Amino acid sequence: MDPMAAIRETFFQECEEQLAELESGLLAIEAGDSDPETVNAVFRAVHSIKGGAGAFSLDDLVRFAHVFETTLDHVRAGRLAATPETLKVMLRAADILSDLVRAAREGTAVDEARCAALADELRALDPNGGVEEEDDLSDLNFQPVLVQLDGLDDLDDFELTSDPRHVFHIKFKPRPSLYAKANEAALVLRDLRELGELKVACDASDLPHLTEIDPEGAYLCWDMELTTDKDETAVREVFEFVAWDCDLEITQEGAEGAASGADADAEVAALLALVRGADQNDGEPVSAGVTESAMTGATEEPPAAQVVPLPVKQAAKAAEGELKAASPTIRVDLDRVDRLINLVGELVINQAMLSQRVLEAGLARASAVAVGLDELEQLTREIQDSVMAIRAQPVKSVFQRMPRLVREIAAITGKSVRLVTDGEATEVDKTVIERLADPLTHMIRNAIDHGLESPEKRIAAGKPEEGLVRLSALHRSGRIVIEVSDDGAGINRPRVKSIAVEKGLIAADAQLSDDEIDNLIFLPGFSTASEISDISGRGVGMDVVKRSIQALGGRISIASRPGHGSTFTMSLPLTLAVLDGMVVTVAGQTLVVPLTAIVETLQPKDSEVHGLGDNARVISIRNKFTPLIDVGRELSYRASAADPMASVALLVETEGGGRSALLVDAIQGQRQVVIKSLEANYQHVPGIAAATILGDGRVALILDVDAVVATSRVEPAFFDDAMAAVG
Repeated sequence: MDPMAAIRETFFQECEEQLAELESGLLAIEAGDSDPETVNAVFRAVHSIKGGAGAFSLDDLVRFAHVFETTLDHVRAGRLAATPETLKVMLRAADILSDLVRAAREGTAVDEARCAALADELRALDPNGGVEEEDDLSDLNFQPVLVQLDGLDDLDDFELTSDPRHVFHIKFKPRPSLYAKANEAALVLRDLRELGELKVACDASDLPHLTEIDPEGAYLCWDMELTTDKDETAVREVFEFVAWDCDLEITQEGAEGAASGADADAEVAALLALVRGADQNDGEPVSAGVTESAMTGATEEPPAAQVVPLPVKQAAKAAEGELKAASPTIRVDLDRVDRLINLVGELVINQAMLSQRVLEAGLARASAVAVGLDELEQLTREIQDSVMAIRAQPVKSVFQRMPRLVREIAAITGKSVRLVTDGEATEVDKTVIERLADPLTHMIRNAIDHGLESPEKRIAAGKPEEGLVRLSALHRSGRIVIEVSDDGAGINRPRVKSIAVEKGLIAADAQLSDDEIDNLIFLPGFSTASEISDISGRGVGMDVVKRSIQALGGRISIASRPGHGSTFTMSLPLTLAVLDGMVVTVAGQTLVVPLTAIVETLQPKDSEVHGLGDNARVISIRNKFTPLIDVGRELSYRASAADPMASVALLVETEGGGRSALLVDAIQGQRQVVIKSLEANYQHVPGIAAATILGDGRVALILDVDAVVATSRVEPAFFDDAMAAVG
């Protein structure tokens, strides 16, 4: 891979992090957060994106980020109030910035007119009337002539005997490329001022005669004295995005062996050597770019794309002891992680096969071989858990995309909507996260478009004008549960049923419960939208949402209260790679039942089993009747019903909370299995979620508990008959 392409990709990855911080910061300010650090974090995010974009000559991105950054600078300086109107413009500006980053990454075009219009809106917020300030440095203790800094060795003047602060002498001379990339010396000086007491002198000795001035040239040099409690690393961070476009010297007064600019370059060179050494061992380029000319202090301007990405900067800080308390991180290509997970999966399968062979050989459990295999099994399980933890990521990455979607849909529908998120730190496998975005997007669109009423209807109903959409995530019983709820009108059940009848989806005389009516919206072709629009109505495409969730091994359910809103609940596995299951035998076939669905196992007694109709049966468990489902018959493994007294019942709980008893022939044991997609390798099989390879090399099917229960012949109405028959 081209090293420059790797550096560019690193830049865009960091842009994603900066954009996420930008949006979360703006939303926090909109919610009433008045902490100045929040505003500073938002400003730094835009400033970082602009600086990196300048290094790659992404002019459109630099220009817009510069205007955005200027507006944010007015906010953090107190010249512009963060009013709701101002924040709405800034949130839309954050959307434009995200579009520009994506366009730069993918090489696509952007709507220039839209960008220009929003840039004009940002300029209109400028307290100076849209005209950028001159470099007003009067508040920086500016002196118009070059100040000789001799005599500053008098420590009494600075009370250094009791003051832990440091005194740095800084010489900063911008090059023309600094201004060409939309950077400003004034902003750099202001950032320095935030570190402590700053004295500034401008050296204009290189300024030519007026007739000889190059409008794009750079002639001024800044000599500064900074008194601060920060160390040199913090001072150099101020210049990190202009370091390639200026001549910079930083010396610390009174520090023996204080590092000059060349010394710092030597330290970075040493770090780069370490990185290159690791690169040679690995065989692939490391995503870090530092030119040799920069290492040797050469004065020629390096290529524009030479930037030091975040991991290298963190390593440099760690080398100086700045990040000793922080957890070190590295960037690893996802393909490498996937390959590692696949290999660990094969290791689990081979470990199970080895255990099976030893068991078949009849070795005693106390033998050295058996004990060693037990230890191997524990180690294999720990390795697998550790590797799976590498892929675990918080759902925050998906949740952060939704505020923008809410703003866009609210603007189209003319509704006032507030999105509340909860449980963003809940972790789940990356493969699950990647496939969550589409169904979540569709459900939130539906919640706003058809779930929430118009402002007029909400006020008439005694509700706040602003509608509420809540997005939450939590862990429950070894799965992740994601809920999308709104405080709208709820599902209009009479209308839903009438539409289903009109479309021929149900019979006109069908007797359905409220839950069954609610679930009609998941039928293919069902829609409550009266006209076609760019936004899906509640129900449009919900069959696609349901299929997407089911493809992930999950389930979706609805809870709705007319006049109060609806809640869509998705339950998904934490990972699509491994599964803890109960291995059972059914009609000579081996199946795996997910352990998270099993409540308990029991041996049915003749007095507890009761027949209903021709084929259905129920079992009494602690004086409660539960449907008894013959798995072998449901999967067409056998034509006749199994004898309950010669079988084992697995009491399972479905995602909807209902309980059923699955009748199987025998239980082989509990084990962890590696999930293999059946659809990808064969085709979809009703009642089967996936497949796995057992220790003896045979393929076993993983049971889809909810699907088997849903298609069973036991209807809820039979329970009343069962109660009457028994009691």
